[in-house]
Amino acid sequence: MSVQRRRISFAAIAGGTVMMGMLSAGAQGVIEPPPEGQVIAPQVPPATTIELDATGIPATPRAMSHGPASVADVAEGLLDAVVNISTSQTVEAAGRGIPPLEAPEGSPLQDFFDDLLKDDNGSGSRKVQSLGSGFVIDPSGIIITNNHVIADADEITANFADGSKLTATLVGVDTKTDIAVLKVEPTTPLKAVKFGQSEQLRIGDWVMAVGNPFGLGGSVTVGIVSARGRNINAGPYDNFIQTDAAINRGNSGGPLFDMNGDVVGINTAIISPTGGSIGIGFSIPSEIATNVIGQLREFGETRRGWLGIRLQEVSEDIATGLGLPAARGALVMGVVPGGPSDNGLLRVGDVIVAFDGQDIETSRDLPRIVAETPVGKKVQVELLRKEATTADPTQELQVEITLGRLEDGEKLMTESEAAPTTPEAPGAPKTAEIETLGMTIGDIDADARTKYSLGEDVAGVVITAVHPASSAAEKGIEPGAVIREVAQEKVGKASDVEKKIAELKSSGRKNALLLLASASGELRFVVVPID
Repeated sequence: MSVQRRRISFAAIAGGTVMMGMLSAGAQGVIEPPPEGQVIAPQVPPATTIELDATGIPATPRAMSHGPASVADVAEGLLDAVVNISTSQTVEAAGRGIPPLEAPEGSPLQDFFDDLLKDDNGSGSRKVQSLGSGFVIDPSGIIITNNHVIADADEITANFADGSKLTATLVGVDTKTDIAVLKVEPTTPLKAVKFGQSEQLRIGDWVMAVGNPFGLGGSVTVGIVSARGRNINAGPYDNFIQTDAAINRGNSGGPLFDMNGDVVGINTAIISPTGGSIGIGFSIPSEIATNVIGQLREFGETRRGWLGIRLQEVSEDIATGLGLPAARGALVMGVVPGGPSDNGLLRVGDVIVAFDGQDIETSRDLPRIVAETPVGKKVQVELLRKEATTADPTQELQVEITLGRLEDGEKLMTESEAAPTTPEAPGAPKTAEIETLGMTIGDIDADARTKYSLGEDVAGVVITAVHPASSAAEKGIEPGAVIREVAQEKVGKASDVEKKIAELKSSGRKNALLLLASASGELRFVVVPID
């Protein structure tokens, strides 16, 4: 009795990630082998959608778009523009600064010990070399790579596909996006590639990575866009393209091409327990890279826009506590003194929902959009604000703010954080304490200011203890934090907090929205269940 087998193409989507594959199945679960003596070359099969009719019998498959039969034509015109980046760095030898190792007089091991502590020049230092990838974007000799590929390098060399080598000089780097711009001096114009539009990529689009994995220059791998907008906590502007195209060590700084041969990403990171590709690679999208590269080429440094505020994510609980219709936007938690927003137009508790005409869905979106906006530009900021004096729980407002420069703002904030604080001393607040919501709270007096290093201008109610099994502890609340507001109403004494919690409980509220301040003055909203 023969067994009928069928081959089904499929696209499986899980957790927002698309994976392509092919399933071979038979009536008895047998995987179909190739005919004896025949080698079947790997290929991308045509995808189909299988529909079931009312009886559960598959209907006639509907053909979907085919994957690329080959990327040879695309790759052929791009390989000469992709380079291998080799660097060398002089570092102190591990044994430098310690007494020399000595063997018994006349022992041949003495030479071996000497070699451990000296290089060929006898200087006590050694050369460390590393390899990465890069690509030419200007025939005059402008090359793009990752900052971590060339960081701290003494010498940078670009190795081209034809075997030629050119010494590269550093034009500028940006550590926040891990991008570096290099310059070489060719005798003839170089083959260059251009950036495409990464914002038009869709999950499932085919992409091609070219680079120098493990020193194997000119390696081409193909995959799809697995996801977009990935945040891997690599920097403040994470918005990575995720791909299953094989990316390994040495691919860093290399290009990710679309099927038009345009650069849509810069390969920069992988997730792997082994150090090799497991199909989870990340690329900096061209929509972020082009702005950074333009500034590095023009100024040798970045010049990002700066709003001068501190932000917090708008969670579902916080949205409910603020009376917002949905959990979206960026919650203002503080205004930097002397910054662009220090003009009274923005307040703690405001939720920014649009900036310069662009919607703000999460708190991660705003810093990236602000950074890409020119310094000195006047922008319209749309926000939602809860007003206790109006019948409407939230008001839609629009304010205009002139952006400053982030690099200047970082210096300002560093100087502010370096200001001396009151030294901590033993002792405890001597005021009456109240227990509520799993916390012990008390009024701020001189002893409290000394114990918790609170400045003279700090107002509110200090938390002196947190029960380890309470919801407050689960929310990360710690002793020394100061309750500034309860349900967006200011509190000045422990009895005010107790009274407000009682009012919320009597009105049927299940949670209390607390505005907390750390000893350094950093604010955040926390939602604590009311027992």
